[in-house]
Amino acid sequence: MSNGFGSLYVGSSGLRSAQNGLNVLSNNISNIDTKGYVRRKVIYEDTFYTSFGNSSVSKQQTGLGVQIGEVVHARDIFLDQAYRKENGRASFYEANYDAAYEVQTQLQEMYGKAFQTAISDVYEAFAEYAKDPNDTVNQNLVIQKAQLFVSRAQGVNDGLREYQMTINTKVKNDVDRVNEIGKEIVALNKEIQRIEAGGVETAMALRDQRDKDLDELSALANITYTETADGLVNVRLEGSEFVTEVTYNEIGLHENEVTGFEEPYWVGLSEPDKEKYYDVFDIYNINPITGHDTGEIKGLMLARGLGFGNYTDIKYLSATQYNNEISNSVVQNAQAELDKLVNTIVTQVNDLLCPNINYDASKHNGQLSGVDENGAVVALSGDTIVLDSENAPVGEDGKLPPQELFTRSGSSRYKKVTLGDGEEIYVYQQEDIHDLSTCYSIKSLSVNSYLTDNPQQLPHLKQNGDVAYDIGEKIYSLWEVSNYTLNPADESPTTLGGFYTKFIGELASIGSVYKTTSESLAGTRATIESSRQSVIGVSSDEELTNMIKYQNAYNASSRYINVVNEMIEYLLNSLYS
Repeated sequence: MSNGFGSLYVGSSGLRSAQNGLNVLSNNISNIDTKGYVRRKVIYEDTFYTSFGNSSVSKQQTGLGVQIGEVVHARDIFLDQAYRKENGRASFYEANYDAAYEVQTQLQEMYGKAFQTAISDVYEAFAEYAKDPNDTVNQNLVIQKAQLFVSRAQGVNDGLREYQMTINTKVKNDVDRVNEIGKEIVALNKEIQRIEAGGVETAMALRDQRDKDLDELSALANITYTETADGLVNVRLEGSEFVTEVTYNEIGLHENEVTGFEEPYWVGLSEPDKEKYYDVFDIYNINPITGHDTGEIKGLMLARGLGFGNYTDIKYLSATQYNNEISNSVVQNAQAELDKLVNTIVTQVNDLLCPNINYDASKHNGQLSGVDENGAVVALSGDTIVLDSENAPVGEDGKLPPQELFTRSGSSRYKKVTLGDGEEIYVYQQEDIHDLSTCYSIKSLSVNSYLTDNPQQLPHLKQNGDVAYDIGEKIYSLWEVSNYTLNPADESPTTLGGFYTKFIGELASIGSVYKTTSESLAGTRATIESSRQSVIGVSSDEELTNMIKYQNAYNASSRYINVVNEMIEYLLNSLYS
């Protein structure tokens, strides 16, 4: 009879095991669309055996059925690591490709209204002007096209600045999210440790959430992580400790006073009250070999740059400095190169309309000083740049100094200086790179308002009253001379028209590289994710197949119990009949 009742244990264990298997399966199916959910898999094992005697060959035992040995939380740590690595790199290059695409959008290269049109219009206006500088129609045309050129340049520059601030907001939001993830992982670590401390239960749902957090964090920054024997995950971010067993190291943001850009720093390592900040991200050493090309935040910071680009970022840098500081930033570099193009056109035109020479004291009785209009003494030397009064063209009124076409918001072109003998000279007020309002930079540039009201004062006459045809021809020929380089690393001079073509070509090449790289990495990420999902993902077909298996197992156990029950009932009835 003991064997008979033991058989009931076997049957009931089958029922319980099949029922528990169905419960796990139902949980899988109900979470089939839950992001981050990891499939549970049932592993069965024998229950304990009962010995009822010994023999010379082996022990005489009877088993009491089957039970669930473990519900496996199926993951592949190697696939997880590979996915998170490629996820971070893909996010880095996607951020830079988006920036390159946005720059091209601002230039409207893809919509048929390219900035190049504004350059071509100025060129064509001067071509007409060169035919007859004395024609008021040609003078008006030059001024109108110059205004459109400046307005278009400022529109593009403003758009790029706004995009930089959009990137800046994205950086701030991403850093805030990194801190939130750090808090979440710490809280999950503690809860997982509490649940699993008894060695009985596994906190599967919490582990799923933690792994989901690690996936998201890998897209934002370069991370490495390890899991302790207690089930705690430690995370290093950009090579520094981020999440430890008991806490996380917060990332703070300090605003650059000049640009307004947010710069991430480690709060625990910095001294904000002393303005000492330990930066989280190094955007100067981007190296694919060492894995530094990882994380959306770093990609965004690199694309944004360290400031608003202008021609001074290029003009006064060596090739090495340029490559280290400016060239890798898509937006800042585009701003700087565009500003250099505009500055080159503007200064070349102005220098022909208002020609300058170095001061020659021998032509002025050896005088080395004078007094400006405010009564201040002005020292003069061979390095002082002054208006070439003998050869300068004039407007219709015949007065010196001539009117420049393009003006700066913070400085007039000349300062009148009176020498000791009463002679008046015009000292050129040079650009100060520390004050952009004194520079011929897009942000501080405008067309001479006096000329817009009085186009006939555009310099077009020689001082004897003859038409200065040579001035128009020289301005027109500016577009044909191959004397201009894009940046300090550019070793092939080009024309002004070719300058813009080369600028767009460089931008397109950079965008193409970022696009190709990001698509390649995204493809690799998708392939790894597909392999990962084959391990952790829930397949409805597979789960339905398992459902049929468990149902059949449940039915088989039920029939088995019925048979054993009938057998026991027959034996009992036979004993009492």
